[in-house]
Amino acid sequence: MKIKILNIILIVSILVSCNEKAKTKEILKPEFQSIIDSSNVDGSILIYNLHKDLFYSNNFDWAKTGRLPASTFKIPNSIIALETKVVENDSTLFKWNGEKRAYKIWEQDLILRNAFQYSCVPCYQEIANKIGEKRMNKYLKKLQFGDMNVTSKNLDIFWLEGKSRINQFQQIDFLKRFVNSELKISKRTEEILKRISFIEENERYKLYGKTGLSVRNGNHNGWFVGYRKSKNNTYFFAINIEPNENTNKELFPKLRKEITLKALEFMK
Repeated sequence: MKIKILNIILIVSILVSCNEKAKTKEILKPEFQSIIDSSNVDGSILIYNLHKDLFYSNNFDWAKTGRLPASTFKIPNSIIALETKVVENDSTLFKWNGEKRAYKIWEQDLILRNAFQYSCVPCYQEIANKIGEKRMNKYLKKLQFGDMNVTSKNLDIFWLEGKSRINQFQQIDFLKRFVNSELKISKRTEEILKRISFIEENERYKLYGKTGLSVRNGNHNGWFVGYRKSKNNTYFFAINIEPNENTNKELFPKLRKEITLKALEFMK
């Protein structure tokens, strides 16, 4: 009986210790909440310091809640397209069929690189349909990108509506495995993804990433995920925000990147 009690105490102690270690990796950053508040939105900034193995956020509960990936799914979608040879490279051409599209910038022939950067939904719906349900699910299982719900009926829309979910921690985990070459994809695919997801560089760093925006029942949810690479460190980020009663809806899409860059300035 004493041995059983001792074993139970030991197990509880181990669980408590593991939980405390996990918590020490999560640093609450009040400055991030100030950025969110001054931007007149609700949401969470999550930044991961690769060298220190630390997460920083203003709202860890929000960051652990799954949401539709929206156009952040263009990252794994591009990987799967390249690995399955559905697209040859970042210069593969997508012909515009002449039909009116949601945005004027989509109403032209686009190569993969521009389709990614302009977030062309019709282009990536074409890609998803060519990949097919079976291969899509096979590669999603391999890549471990959140919890995607893919069927033959929602193949070209599952990342924009429905039951698919991914949280901010999962977004960063996926990007970290990509940067560390742990996704078990070809080096060629890695290099192409780095080219099309490149945003900007200066004397301090190179910035890579992808935005996303979903609208359900009139409610907007915005993403910006990626990483900032410098000589001394790499910071991964996943920002998820929603407008509130004080938000300027027209400016909302721009806020994702602005909020991220402000938050990254606190990461010295």
